[in-house]
Amino acid sequence: MSALTESPAWRALQAHRREIDALHLRELFAQDAGRGQRLSLEAADIRLDYSRQRLTDRSLDLLLDLARSRQVEAGIAAMFAGDTINPTENRAALHVALRNFGADGRPEWPLAVQGRPVMDDIAAVLARLQAFSEAVRGGRWRGYSERPIRDVVNIGIGGSDLGPRLVCEALAPPAGSGLRAHFVANVDPDELDRVLAGLKPASTLFIVTSKTFTTAETLANARAARAWLLESFGDEQAVARHFVAVTTNLDAAATFGIPTESCFGFWDWVGGRYSLWSAVGLSIALALGMDAFRELLAGAHAMDRHFRDAPLAQNLPVLLALLGIWNVNFLSLPTQVVVPYSQVLRHFPGWLQQLEMESNGKAVDRDGNPVDYATAPVVWGDVGTNAQHAFFQLLHQGPQPQPVDFILPLSGRHDERERQRVANCLAQAEALMRGKTAGEVRAELTARGLAGVELETAIPHRVFPGNRPSSLLLMPELSPATLGALLALYEHKVYVQSLVWNICAFDQWGVELGKQLAGRMQAGLDGPADADLPALLERLRAAG
Repeated sequence: MSALTESPAWRALQAHRREIDALHLRELFAQDAGRGQRLSLEAADIRLDYSRQRLTDRSLDLLLDLARSRQVEAGIAAMFAGDTINPTENRAALHVALRNFGADGRPEWPLAVQGRPVMDDIAAVLARLQAFSEAVRGGRWRGYSERPIRDVVNIGIGGSDLGPRLVCEALAPPAGSGLRAHFVANVDPDELDRVLAGLKPASTLFIVTSKTFTTAETLANARAARAWLLESFGDEQAVARHFVAVTTNLDAAATFGIPTESCFGFWDWVGGRYSLWSAVGLSIALALGMDAFRELLAGAHAMDRHFRDAPLAQNLPVLLALLGIWNVNFLSLPTQVVVPYSQVLRHFPGWLQQLEMESNGKAVDRDGNPVDYATAPVVWGDVGTNAQHAFFQLLHQGPQPQPVDFILPLSGRHDERERQRVANCLAQAEALMRGKTAGEVRAELTARGLAGVELETAIPHRVFPGNRPSSLLLMPELSPATLGALLALYEHKVYVQSLVWNICAFDQWGVELGKQLAGRMQAGLDGPADADLPALLERLRAAG
């Protein structure tokens, strides 16, 4: 047994879980008329209603005891101190520094990485992003044929794609205004081909986003985009006017044709899935403008300030993290559903999948010992109301509950569709909690005239067990600031869970194995096959 599962705090939670096993959420609401108001918390314009989680006040107290026993407060302080909290790569993880600016635009805290101040470097990169984005948006930066840029294509993958793609779509200006942002991540040629089909080389700018400028998928797409551009211009000099890079490998970028002055760097203490706040957000600054990008940073910083300063019991990321731990480790619910009731947040589940499962999908602890407890849940979901007509049947009547995070930004509109959107979100959360008993179904069907065998046959199919946990995250609007706060909230949630589970949230060694094997497979497709490679390779080579 591990130190975690042997700890008094863990054992107390296990015992408590058995004590409340028979409790139903309907009963908890019936016993406490103020539960909905009392079990809620707000920070940085995000309100979390967790009253529909299967827990009591005693559950919360015990979860907070667990957090204290795992020294969560010290872990939070270590992050903001720039300590080495990524031990397998001997790095800090100080993405909070990227948005560490007060209302006056100056750094709020004197943050440093392992004793070295970083805020001047960050401010300098932001100033470069602002100058470049304003030049492009204002028509002063022009393409090779002196035409203004109308389309920006970000070529990256993973953290170099998911965050910027989410933000640009969520906050996109009305069609026809500003620059159009496009994203290419998949090495499958179809994605790039479909993007390029609607673009004109003379007015397109590509951003190659790869810290090392060696990411195989990104470089393959970048080379294909480069060939597409040169097909039109026929002059290598055109590359420098239509390509920029977010990278630290200036030599490789120069070999590609991108001069140093068109490269924007970031630091090894910025992990890929935490990097949209850095120069990786160049596509955001270009598509939405630097003012919107700074508002995004400000919203995230507001959540950072809350996370750093709020006591554990009133700390929104800590509470969200503990709710997840309760569901995964003590209620034995292995997945987490996320349903944003906003079409423009359709990329949020994908972003969150990488954040949670790449960060905490680990089977060894920080000391290299195997864990004997579940870590990251499987994260999945889609936008409401579409999801109601896809997988909500399973949520309501499947044999195992699936915890749900409902995300509901208000819009200020008051038309019929808006009322339906809000009503559907609230109704689904209530239905998952309350369910419908056999007695309620019987009364309902009897009132409709059913009786006898027909009635008895119909009842089991219409019973909903309820008691299915969910949280509701409510925002007054979807703005750069509230979106920034939402993303930072989940970032910090993941970190807190890693502290409790004693795992490293900032490496991703599991990703590397597939890359290595892909190289061997590609070599086998291109030339003589390695004797150890699958016989299927020969079939594929023959088909090619």
